[in-house]
Amino acid sequence: MKKYELTAEFIEKLGKKLFRIKALISFGSVEAGELGGYVEKEDNLAQDGDAWVCGNAWVYDNARVYGNARVYGNARVYGNARVCGNAWVCGNAWVCGNADYLLIGRIGSRFSFTTFFKNKDKGITVSCGCFLGTIAEFRAKVTDTHGNNKHAKMYNLAADMAELQILGEEHFDKLNTNKSEPF
Repeated sequence: MKKYELTAEFIEKLGKKLFRIKALISFGSVEAGELGGYVEKEDNLAQDGDAWVCGNAWVYDNARVYGNARVYGNARVYGNARVCGNAWVCGNAWVCGNADYLLIGRIGSRFSFTTFFKNKDKGITVSCGCFLGTIAEFRAKVTDTHGNNKHAKMYNLAADMAELQILGEEHFDKLNTNKSEPF
């Protein structure tokens, strides 16, 4: 049984026709009849699992959203990107490849997942619990909340991994030349 359908409502962007989706059944936190975001084709969003695209989010090209993943806000997922597991891509994120985001978990004081993703300004945005902000804001919030305890160390190591994965080795080395050791 299909969980959603493409509606007749569409937008044309970047030479592509993107169709609004509509839930046919209730699943996860989505109610039957709820309108979602935009996909180019059914292959962009799995019909099984609780994955969903909502708000003004777009998924197109060969990109695929599946598992329990969420894409929302003004996020754009395209190219050969895969958003899966418990990843949440939101805000002004633009994910176009596997290296443009990192989902890590279960870590921290909530023993939950944290998503790091490349934003439209080519920086990193972090979604962790109710926090959504830049990686610098995330590090500051971690310090304010956890000081230098085990959770702070785990979150900061995750942020280091995200910088290496998303921004690359050269940028990571520049960022870390003046950092103290995490332990």
